[in-house]
Amino acid sequence: MKRFVARLLSAAAVVGLAATAGTAPATAQDINIIVVSHGQASDPFWSVVKNGVAKAGEDMGVTVDYRAPETFDMVAMAQLIDAAVNQEPDGLIVSIPDGDALGDSIRKAVSAGIPVISMNSGSDVSASLGAALHVGQEEYDAGKKAGEALAEMGGKKGLCVNHEVGNVSLDQRCQGFADGFGGSVSVLPTTNDPAEILAKVKAALASDGDVDTVIALSASLGGEPSLQAVKDSGMLEQVKVATFDMSANFLQAVADGEAAFAIDQQQFLQGYLPVVFLANHARFGLMPGGNVASGPNLITKEKAGQVVELSAQGIR
Repeated sequence: MKRFVARLLSAAAVVGLAATAGTAPATAQDINIIVVSHGQASDPFWSVVKNGVAKAGEDMGVTVDYRAPETFDMVAMAQLIDAAVNQEPDGLIVSIPDGDALGDSIRKAVSAGIPVISMNSGSDVSASLGAALHVGQEEYDAGKKAGEALAEMGGKKGLCVNHEVGNVSLDQRCQGFADGFGGSVSVLPTTNDPAEILAKVKAALASDGDVDTVIALSASLGGEPSLQAVKDSGMLEQVKVATFDMSANFLQAVADGEAAFAIDQQQFLQGYLPVVFLANHARFGLMPGGNVASGPNLITKEKAGQVVELSAQGIR
């Protein structure tokens, strides 16, 4: 990743030298980029996204502002997007967990001449709403890849732990998992309270002893308590546990052979790259010609040890 980022910054520097021959680029304080996500910066996953946003702002010398509703609330998020549009930023970055709920607000930004890049969720609707491109992973495809991998490990009956039912991206993960897995799959709806997830997974395992596979949609919120539920149930040898995204604790469990794998969508890049792209657009009118896939990558036992430290640092 370091080499990739270095190439991006090097390319930006070259373009900057060329641009100075014609027009003067905008100064740092002239460029303001606003990020509106559905995930709070206090959330372990979204804190990594925010770290990427902040690092890109520092590297590119621009002002960035990260905003999110206090809970998963599409009405509040639409209001945050509307408020951002009224501030007329040089660029707007949004996640799109619900295109129907957020579409009008995003279209207002585009109509106002504000370049928009979507990240993390919404790849299926991003272009239709007028966004220049999307940075993230295809959630259905990632779920399918995970399902296929767990089926190859011998899984026959699976449980998909969904902590935000109604979040289109998370629903796509479960659907992709079910299609790739091929066996019997049930969706276990929960909140994002790890204690509730622990209790519900334990109850599901107690009520159906044939469940041999559990996949969660967030490492810290769902993966860790799901793994703990399997341990508490004395079923670590019978039940394979995997998760979307990563945490230092879950990665250590993978490295120790207790968990099957984690799916890395490299959310640091989901925060970092849109800021880089919009900064270069504001200065030089540059923009990539298509979506940028940040994942998925399956982090198995062989790879887990390499990224535990970076996860603890809020980068992976």
